[in-house]
Amino acid sequence: MSGNVTLLDATLATAKAEDRAALIAYLPAGFPTVDGAIDAVKAVFEGGADIVEVGLPHSDPVLDGPVIQTADDIALKGGVKIADVLRTVREAHAATGKPVLVMTYWNPVDRYGVERFTAELAEAGGAGCILPDLPVEESGVWREHAEKHGLGTVFVVAPSSRDERLATITAAGSGFVYAASLMGVTGTRESVGASAENLVGRTRATTKLPVCVGLGVSNAVQAKEVAAFADGVIVGSAFVKRMLDAPDHAAGLVAVRELAAELAEGVRRAR
Repeated sequence: MSGNVTLLDATLATAKAEDRAALIAYLPAGFPTVDGAIDAVKAVFEGGADIVEVGLPHSDPVLDGPVIQTADDIALKGGVKIADVLRTVREAHAATGKPVLVMTYWNPVDRYGVERFTAELAEAGGAGCILPDLPVEESGVWREHAEKHGLGTVFVVAPSSRDERLATITAAGSGFVYAASLMGVTGTRESVGASAENLVGRTRATTKLPVCVGLGVSNAVQAKEVAAFADGVIVGSAFVKRMLDAPDHAAGLVAVRELAAELAEGVRRAR
């Protein structure tokens, strides 16, 4: 079975045709439980997210700030496994028909087996993977199997990336380019900063892939700001914090659905 990179491409193209940025949400699998995470992904889609990244919880998440680390710890203590991540993708995509990616560090995929992981992600209806710590130079085997199974490979670029490095990274990627708005770990910020706009401009000079910005966006005002210059707005910690702060699971689902609606409105008001 082929994965859904074409659905991812079409979703981003539709947002562009509507003269808006796409809203991309992140939620970790297994948080607060496996079933609870599936409910949460469905809720953000219902609220207006175009695409969801399902995080594969990791014991040493070097890119993730304290909010996502807390959620990952809860998921890992609950015994979440790669099979649960794939089930989350499968059920969320089946329920909504929308593109679902997995965001993961490389070590779990490498240990699981690249051929097995890509085949099972495609079978689950996944659209691809975001691999923040996989160097492009070491990604050949992954990209070969991902392409064979119809999966996108999303690489991360940062403000520190030189122009020639950006060109190398974007040439190897597919789906979209994940532009980290600033140096550091994930988490909400008071301001996303001018560096993000500069990075998007430099990245676009190297590729025709959509460039989507993450790290720091937490509200509709920031979403509008980023949507004015990016093809997609990626929001993670703000959704996770809504779930963490909620008094119970039902309230958490209401909170993330409402946040998705606010952000979806933000990305539509930008232009």
